Amino acid sequence: MKHNIYIYILVMFLVSYGLRALPLTLIRKEIKNRTIRSFLYYVPYVTLAVMTFPAIMDSTGAPLAGLLALVIGMVAAWFGAGLFPTAIICSLVVFFAELFLHV
Repeated sequence: MKHNIYIYILVMFLVSYGLRALPLTLIRKEIKNRTIRSFLYYVPYVTLAVMTFPAIMDSTGAPLAGLLALVIGMVAAWFGAGLFPTAIICSLVVFFAELFLHV
């Protein structure tokens, strides 16, 4: 049986469009529920974390270097380091960790 790719594209379009359009059309008032507001507030951060974490572990030569950079980056961010300094710190951690792990 031959599959029609246009049906797949149509279904993907409808699902994507529905997920974006339905909340705009169904919810007209401000959301007052604290649980839903909290959930919607953290969704972008969770999505970013889910996309970033596998890349952190797989992009380095040694997964241990990526894990070490992740932990040190979290500590740096916890103590108020901005995005650019944290990225520099993590890059240096990976560089030196791979330098010593591959010796």
